Amino acid sequence: MTTVRPFPETHIALAHGNGGRLMRELIESLFAHHLANELLDTNVDAARLPSEAGAGEIMMTTDGFTVDPLEFPGGNIGSLAVHGTVNDLAVSGAIPRYLSLNAFIEEGLEVALLDRVLAAMAAACTEAGVNVVAGDTKVLRRGQGGGIYFAVTGIGLRRPELKLGMDQIRPGDAVVLSGSVGDHGTAVLLAREQFGLSGELQSDSASVLPVTQALCELPGLRFMRDPTRGGLATVAHEIAHATRYGVRLLERHIPVREPVRMVCEILGYDPLYLASEGRVLAVIAPENAELAVDRLHGLGYADAAVIGAIHSGKPTVSLETELGGERILQELEDDPLPRIC
Repeated sequence: MTTVRPFPETHIALAHGNGGRLMRELIESLFAHHLANELLDTNVDAARLPSEAGAGEIMMTTDGFTVDPLEFPGGNIGSLAVHGTVNDLAVSGAIPRYLSLNAFIEEGLEVALLDRVLAAMAAACTEAGVNVVAGDTKVLRRGQGGGIYFAVTGIGLRRPELKLGMDQIRPGDAVVLSGSVGDHGTAVLLAREQFGLSGELQSDSASVLPVTQALCELPGLRFMRDPTRGGLATVAHEIAHATRYGVRLLERHIPVREPVRMVCEILGYDPLYLASEGRVLAVIAPENAELAVDRLHGLGYADAAVIGAIHSGKPTVSLETELGGERILQELEDDPLPRIC
């Protein structure tokens, strides 16, 4: 068994991305140290993945992560990169299996910070049951990056009989949400300390695989999506645009934590447009909507609720307010919180 010596530097240098000895030390002492598994071979250019006859449809996704700050209450860019990629597979109905990782590291980054990020990434991989099986590392000149950027590709397997998509949605279907909205966006906003605000709110960044697997067992499931950038309102607009049906949301049923509500009121944000990184929006046949909510409550998702419905009217997104009025939710034009995920 090869003994990997501790990484000898305290900060990243440009030479750690030059393909030579220093880069090899970086990969072996930090990346491979945290993310080691039987399939990860840092000496090859392509990973050989085991195939299983009849295992299901292969699903693939890819995403980039540029969150600022790199560490925030409830997570960091490492755990977020795993959760974000795993969740994109999970809401497609797949079981995530393998990840590839591209790391873009800025010269001068503290190695201790990179070590914490990779440790969190490894823990998130273990929790989600995935392995990083391939990767690449680049080092950018000081001032040309945001500390660390990650690009992650994920592969998973989905049962062939599972048919999910916006083309499955029908008028009358119910909209189910697995938990409160805007937690991640607000937690990152508070961590930036730009507005003199502070609080104990944690990001909701987490794997949604327990939610999606529970919902996939129910008949009548049409569609799932994790409401990340642009939040709940943006997913509703995507549904309306793709189906040409209307989406009506019920404000009194949408769970919003009080710290999120207060910050949004102070700064003029709308929680329906803020990112959540551990939530699922699902569209399901109306006769099974309450069963879906009960199933999620039983798994510990106490805030899960039916928050609206699909209708055959104009393809708009409307919100029935707590006072009984109606407000049209406009499509998001500007990015209210850049580098949120």
